[in-house]
Amino acid sequence: MDNKHEYTLIIEAGRLKSNYWKDLWRYRELFYFLSWRDILVRYKQTVLGIAWNVVRPLLTMAIFTFIFGKLAKLPSMDMPYSLIVFSGLIPWQFFASSLTGVSNSLVVNSNLISKVYFPRLIVPMSAFVVNLVDFLISLCLFVGLMIWYQVLPGWKIVFLPMFLALEIFSLLGLGLWMASLNVKYRDFNFISGFLIQIGLYISPVGFISSLVPEQWRLIYYLNPMVGIIDGFRWSLLPGITELNLISIYMSLGVSILSFMLGMSYFRKAEQTFADII
Repeated sequence: MDNKHEYTLIIEAGRLKSNYWKDLWRYRELFYFLSWRDILVRYKQTVLGIAWNVVRPLLTMAIFTFIFGKLAKLPSMDMPYSLIVFSGLIPWQFFASSLTGVSNSLVVNSNLISKVYFPRLIVPMSAFVVNLVDFLISLCLFVGLMIWYQVLPGWKIVFLPMFLALEIFSLLGLGLWMASLNVKYRDFNFISGFLIQIGLYISPVGFISSLVPEQWRLIYYLNPMVGIIDGFRWSLLPGITELNLISIYMSLGVSILSFMLGMSYFRKAEQTFADII
């Protein structure tokens, strides 16, 4: 009598919470691979390469400086207006580029997601690493501008990593929402692009927050990038001596809440990604 055994291979869409976070560590090499792949794709076989990350912020800085500094003649707290603008562009461009990358990360890696199990959280987390490289390049460029204008940062620069961490929490929270929705509704990518475009004008990139009328500031501070950009500017420029703690606390609260809700929604939707994508 022959004994035949049948085996069924099950590829799980997710794991128990206790195992899921351990799996993140077990699959860390995949995180390194995806991050390094994105960096190579960004800079390999390109005409401008790293030069584009120098030209783009410089052109944007020149336009904003001309509009807000020359035409509108907005105050700059006795600092060169180019430094005011660039100190706001550094965190904003990192946020906008990373949010776009995180939002599209699951769709871009659809072949990988549909074939093998791994914690899907690795994909959006690795998507912003390449933009972190762009951020460091822009930061080096800003140092060059400070040397040009003979402005040296003060002791407050030690707080810069704290504001960078706060920004990463904010963009991952919102990005996880958008990435999950983009899997189910592919046209949601256009909505995220529209939100980023609006965010540029309601964030203090080309101006300082003190110009916003006081009666609108609580609503204005609900934008987490307000406190983040103000924090970057305060950390980098010695001429900025005051920092509105209300904007920082609200940015911290909104960013943490966004991250927690985004992570919760992502974990619930994660089990259906392989079926939908």
